[in-house]
Amino acid sequence: MDISPNVILIVIDTLRADHLGCYGYDRATSPHLDAFAADSVVCEQHIAPAIPTHPAFATLGSGQYPITHGIVGHGGNVPLRNSVPWLPALLQKAGYTTCAIDNLAPWHHGFGRGYEFYINPASRRPLSINCDNRDINMRAIPWLEQNHEEPFFLFIHYWDPHTPYMPPRAYRRLFYDRKKNPCDPANTSLERLERHPLGRVWRENWLNKLVRGHTVTDADYVEALYDAEIRYCDEGIAQLFETLERLKLLERTILAVTSDHGEMMYRHGIFFDHHGLYEGTVHVPLIVRHPDLAPRRVRQLTAHVDLAPTLLELCGLETPAQMEGVSLVPLISGSTAAPPHEFVVCQECTWQMKWALRSPEYKFILARQPDFYANPDRELYDLGDDPHEFHNLAKERPDIACECEKDLEAWIADKMRANGLEEDPLVAHGLTLGKQWQEPQSG
Repeated sequence: MDISPNVILIVIDTLRADHLGCYGYDRATSPHLDAFAADSVVCEQHIAPAIPTHPAFATLGSGQYPITHGIVGHGGNVPLRNSVPWLPALLQKAGYTTCAIDNLAPWHHGFGRGYEFYINPASRRPLSINCDNRDINMRAIPWLEQNHEEPFFLFIHYWDPHTPYMPPRAYRRLFYDRKKNPCDPANTSLERLERHPLGRVWRENWLNKLVRGHTVTDADYVEALYDAEIRYCDEGIAQLFETLERLKLLERTILAVTSDHGEMMYRHGIFFDHHGLYEGTVHVPLIVRHPDLAPRRVRQLTAHVDLAPTLLELCGLETPAQMEGVSLVPLISGSTAAPPHEFVVCQECTWQMKWALRSPEYKFILARQPDFYANPDRELYDLGDDPHEFHNLAKERPDIACECEKDLEAWIADKMRANGLEEDPLVAHGLTLGKQWQEPQSG
């Protein structure tokens, strides 16, 4: 069976879009990805409707929102049902040799469905999230060399930008002013870190090991480490690209690069973690290269639910009716400028229990349960005037806030009816990791 083209899906865990040069960042974190983006389609407003890892990957693979596929929180007990459409299984059924270089399946039942090869380099590490791009490439590159003559789908999951940010020593001052002291006792930017349930653990097992005998006090230093991890990962991805060129795969392979979610640095009181439905967490890259697609910048809203339908159409395959996303092929090929979404609905149920409506102009966040930071239950931000979402307009612009809330609640109600749900799935599921925030804080 002659199948063309191959598909490689690269997901760089915890990667914010706005920390890449091709998305306007002023630090040289991503020279190789930037060069790749210059020859690709770049979706400028790509949104992760579900955070963090487990809900995000379930959405990427299924083309469904969490309210439909059922995985609303990271670390929950809900498996990926066999009835949920699953991109690897669909491609395998169509004749593709399928492989994942990843560690999700051991964590979550159902994520390995459809893979003939499932390679978990993280199993060699005491802490799986410390698996770096060298570990991944050590398995991905030989697999490509051995299997590239077959039509294949390869999923590669890089972890470098995930907490704890521990790039090789040569990278640690790459983006931090060498004249500054990261342990300056007068710097108080990390004083609220211990408010995070993992704050003390990070202090003892991560930050205090970065500068031996001293306590890191400068949050900018930690953010610079995050950027250094991106640069380190970028160089690993360059090795993968070189392999594709050597094997003459670039002209017969679809390449898609995205992230499951972003990362909050230390704004909104959230330190180096991926909760809070702010842009730092939900705005992620999507870069797609196809031999027949001309490079372009797509400014319309796109979302993770659209990726599986898009890849299926690019492969000449039908999209299952159960998928809720839309194929972006008409948009990324330039045959239409019509936006695929009027707005994108986002949710989280891991550390916080919240919904959000993200339109091209506004972000509206609605809490189903008070969060640990004592934020208002309703937040509204003008993303044009306030891209970092510091000025809550919910009380100043009640007309817009009410309209957004109405649209959000209507969307949730429609999805609940379609899925036979009687209770908001976030409330019914309850927080997973955030349960410890509901317990009395000691110290």
